[in-house]
Amino acid sequence: MSVTKLGSADREFFASLEGVVFGNPFSAQRHELIARLAPDAPRGDLTSDREALARVVGPRLEPWLREGAAALQKLSAEDRRLLEPGFLYVCYQRCVPQLDALIGKQAAQGGAPLPVPFGGEAIADLVRSGFPEERAVRFFAFFFQLRRAFYFILDSLAGECESMRRLREALWNNVFTHDMRGYEAALWNRMEDFSTLLLGETGTGKGSAAAAIGRSEFIPYLPEQHRFAANFAESFIAINLSQFPESLIESELFGHRKGAFTSAIDHHQGVFERCSAHGALFLDEIGEASIPVQIKLLQVLQERTFTALGGHEKKRFSGRVIAATNRPLAALRRDGRFRDDFFYRLCSDVIEVPTLRQRIAESPAELEQLVRLLVARVTGAKAPDLITAVLDALSGLPRGYAWPGNVRELEQAVRRILLTGRYAAELPQVSPGDEEALLDKLRAGELTATDLLARYCALLYRRLGTYAEVAKRTGLDPRTSRKYVESGRSGKSEQGADRAELP
Repeated sequence: MSVTKLGSADREFFASLEGVVFGNPFSAQRHELIARLAPDAPRGDLTSDREALARVVGPRLEPWLREGAAALQKLSAEDRRLLEPGFLYVCYQRCVPQLDALIGKQAAQGGAPLPVPFGGEAIADLVRSGFPEERAVRFFAFFFQLRRAFYFILDSLAGECESMRRLREALWNNVFTHDMRGYEAALWNRMEDFSTLLLGETGTGKGSAAAAIGRSEFIPYLPEQHRFAANFAESFIAINLSQFPESLIESELFGHRKGAFTSAIDHHQGVFERCSAHGALFLDEIGEASIPVQIKLLQVLQERTFTALGGHEKKRFSGRVIAATNRPLAALRRDGRFRDDFFYRLCSDVIEVPTLRQRIAESPAELEQLVRLLVARVTGAKAPDLITAVLDALSGLPRGYAWPGNVRELEQAVRRILLTGRYAAELPQVSPGDEEALLDKLRAGELTATDLLARYCALLYRRLGTYAEVAKRTGLDPRTSRKYVESGRSGKSEQGADRAELP
């Protein structure tokens, strides 16, 4: 006998399931929902038992799975909407192993997108579940995007501390927005309008975070060609703006035509032209860009068009822009070296990548986990004896060592220990002249209270190497101590460190 409406228990179950299906997999809220819906499911991302929740959802859907799309049409529009996440979840889980295999193979291979032999059956599965074919095709592409985002965000950003969990949650929201329902309904093909700014010290992994976003953009599926429209392995392009002299940077960004300048002996495609409409362009060290370059980049972001040097044809840029800097943007903006209008065009989302010292302070086990990962990456094996040797060598560092080079420094420390058996860190030094200059101004009565605190915090930072340690010594909270450190470094208090606020 056909079921014509959902019972109250089913309504409650599928309403909660929607929070899982469209929820951020790195959020605590989603984990709590899974624990409630599937008490036997493992905590975390369900990768250890991918079918745990599916085994709970399947029986709830069984009456409609058995009777097919005709039974769904007898339900009210609200009941059909409540069931939709369940059908999506089951269809998604069926093709996850094949999607993961495709991602692994495509990630290692350039050129044209690989064929997707299982695409037709996955789409047919969605159609049998009541989705119109056009929407089923889009959902299949959505499935592919979900798996890529999970793969790149989880695997390229190791670490289990709270700040890394928040970073992964922020990156996921950057790709899908905080509401995947709204993303699927209206924004999946509009994300080019959302630029991203990554902030963080050098060596923290801003490039890995940018790549995770750039390789997770929506790529349409082409049913008649049995493949996706682009190869995600080539859809992310990175350029470090500090590597090029001022005379060449515009050519690298926008390209040039033959004869545009003396050494232009042939046509050259810039990164804006090479970037896929389904990908992203990463502008690293954006804080180094000159004002004229900032103006031209702002025009591209506003108008979505550019012209090669020496050319007249306007070309469209349809990818996303991700920018990053380790420079204090507040100081650059205050000094007129970074345009406010350019900043506000870049900052649809601002994500700060945590320092290694912050991560270790939150969870001392973070260092060992990263060492295990780095040794495995270098050796191609787990190598427990080498891991122990590296950890023993690192134990000789001063207590609370600040890791000023962050994860990049740790990578080289691991290599140096594997080569030499030891690692002697370079500790920050305070010049005696710095202390004397501060004392001279203090004795002369030339410092305001704000000046004194800013200079003192900057001196402590040079000695101790972390904002947390400065905060501990001064009794300030870490964010306030950071404001004063940046103000003291620049030598300008600007009526107090409140104007040194980071964006």
